Amino acid sequence: MDFGLPDAAIEKIRLALARHPEVEQAKLYGSRARGTFKNSSDIDLTLQGEQLTHRTLLRLMDELDDLLLPWMIDLSIFSALDHPALRHQIERDGVIFYERVQPRGQVRRT
Repeated sequence: MDFGLPDAAIEKIRLALARHPEVEQAKLYGSRARGTFKNSSDIDLTLQGEQLTHRTLLRLMDELDDLLLPWMIDLSIFSALDHPALRHQIERDGVIFYERVQPRGQVRRT
């Protein structure tokens, strides 16, 4: 169990993220990343990827909702966050939850 979540739940979320090639990385932040979570704490994830759109975000939110996990998942696109304090918190405390593996020979731009 990582981040106070069972391995099966983590795997389900990661598989949903992997179905969207636009998602290059997902960072977990908030109480689960800091280790100060409660059993009922939500799952805060922010997504990164050059091709991410609001439409992708909505589709992914629906897919994650369909998993029927007992936690609320707060999903955002990092580049669309307009709260400097939140962006700073994510940069400081965020941990990589998912990262798309690049095909051999390809380099991801940062």
